[in-house]
Formats: sequence, structure tokens, C-alpha cells
Amino acid sequence: MAERFKPTRRVNMALTERAYRNLRKFSAEAGLDEGEAISFLFENFNSVMDEDNLTHRLRIFNAELEERKR
Repeated sequence: MAERFKPTRRVNMALTERAYRNLRKFSAEAGLDEGEAISFLFENFNSVMDEDNLTHRLRIFNAELEERKR
């Protein structure tokens, strides 16, 4: 039996414009609202992410983060 979709947590999130555009695009293509799309991504994180690519992208993001905050 499928697990019931019952959101139990609300998270105050800050997204860059690019991240929000990508979230909206993904959710529209998947037929989900933004909250459902985020839940899907994090519930299935290990199966939707390429670990090597994630590690590489995270290093780049962290290296540029301080400059991007200015």
C-alpha cells in the first residue's frame, strides 16, 4: 500500500532566481506543485542524484558562495 502524502513540516526556504525557475519548471513538467516537487526530490534524493556529479557541483557552489552573496 502506498504511503499517504501528508506534509508534516513547513520549511522557510530561500532560493536563488535560477533555483526557483528550475523548481517551477520541474514541478510543471512532473505535474506537481512546488511543495510536492521538493518532497519528491528529497524523498528520492539518492536515486535521483549522481553522487560524483553532486560532490563536484557542491565543491564549485561552496567555492563561489561568498562571492555570490555580495
